[in-house]
Amino acid sequence: MVSSPELIDTIRCARCALRYGPLLRRSALTALGVGTVLVAINQGNILLGGSFPAALLWKIPLTYCVPFCVATWGALINSRR
Repeated sequence: MVSSPELIDTIRCARCALRYGPLLRRSALTALGVGTVLVAINQGNILLGGSFPAALLWKIPLTYCVPFCVATWGALINSRR
């Protein structure tokens, strides 16, 4: 398998991004805001009802992970241009 320089640059950027504090902080703040709104929309009635089913133990963290990954990926893609 032949590695293209573009693939190597992408891998290097991804590794660097996982160590770059300002990018991670910005992605975390985005995930906090967007994730909270999504949890309120999708699980709000259950949480306000006072119950906490076991399924929410994986749904809520995943709800925060998705915007974190999207924000990080978007920053990486935009920085390459």
